[in-house]
Amino acid sequence: MIERDRTLLQALQSLLEASTRGDPQSPLLWTSKSTRHLADALVQQGHHVSHDTVARLLDELHYSLQANRKTKEGSAHPDRDAQFEHINKQVRAFQKRGQPVVSVDTKKKELIGDFKNAGHEWHPQGQPVKVRSKDFVDKHLGKGIPYGVYDITANNGWVSVGIDHDTAQFAAESLHRWWQQMGSRVYPTAKALLVTADAGGSNGYRLRLWKVALQALADAIGLRISVCHFPPGTSKWNKIEHRMFCHITENWRGKPLVSRAVIVNLIGNTKTRTGLTIKAELDENRYPTGIKVSDEDLAAVRIKREKFHGDWNYTILPRV
Repeated sequence: MIERDRTLLQALQSLLEASTRGDPQSPLLWTSKSTRHLADALVQQGHHVSHDTVARLLDELHYSLQANRKTKEGSAHPDRDAQFEHINKQVRAFQKRGQPVVSVDTKKKELIGDFKNAGHEWHPQGQPVKVRSKDFVDKHLGKGIPYGVYDITANNGWVSVGIDHDTAQFAAESLHRWWQQMGSRVYPTAKALLVTADAGGSNGYRLRLWKVALQALADAIGLRISVCHFPPGTSKWNKIEHRMFCHITENWRGKPLVSRAVIVNLIGNTKTRTGLTIKAELDENRYPTGIKVSDEDLAAVRIKREKFHGDWNYTILPRV
């Protein structure tokens, strides 16, 4: 079926996006849509598929049908749903104009060395890979910090593996490298870039340094950089989590990340049947913490805030 209809998997995954739930770091996702409803929707799109085939494809995509479970979610921001709608509208508008849209985030920091990595891998019986019994940071190898940029439209991604600190400058440099190595080639006539990001971390909406770093990036690449932040506590809805990071985790499961080169190579060789490709590169630059941004520095940023939640939605304009 897949061999005859190469767009079927992508069409199915698009239908699932609206109802995807679960832990974004896990390769297991689940959906509330029935296989019959999904099959009907695919048939309406011109695909010849039965509900039995949909069930098999869902299994291949690591989905399973699950019941509701009560959980204590805690307080949610009153504008959460409205912000989701705003982000969706912005994404569609940029895509309609042929402008790039990316999802960004920092993946979990990884210990470098012969440490245990979750998951299993095939080895001769009775010959498991031996790793250290204690997870203490190796002073010479340190940690790898993967910062990812996922192109939502093209279904490809970039990961800069840092070795110093996860700062706003590191995040902006990762975006810069993605644009130089991938984005500018896919969108040679682009005038603007939309970035969807979490509310916190190195790309948090409260960080002055993030906006200053984006200004330097906008000046360097000559694009208007629009940013939409997900509301606090909703990072699992960030596309990069369940479209890219989970596949990286699955690809290196059971493999000790013994060197920086191993991390970069495992990320760069992550692929999926839906066509995802990733490029990765080591970033050996130093990114000091504790940098203070003065009021004068912030005032120099050419920022245009949206009427709706200008703290979450804004555009940085190039100064050149």
